[in-house]
Amino acid sequence: MITTTKYVIKYKLNGERRFEFAQLESNSIEEARQALAKIHDSSDEISDISVSKAL
Repeated sequence: MITTTKYVIKYKLNGERRFEFAQLESNSIEEARQALAKIHDSSDEISDISVSKAL
């Protein structure tokens, strides 16, 4: 069984600050990028990603 933790992903979507909550295995930027890619269009520009544990 894979253990996940609830994280908050802070990022910019096309220059606008956004955040999402996600169940991730770790706080890696790459895993967060993959989660964001699933919910946004491939033409969207995602940048300035930071990941931290949700309170």
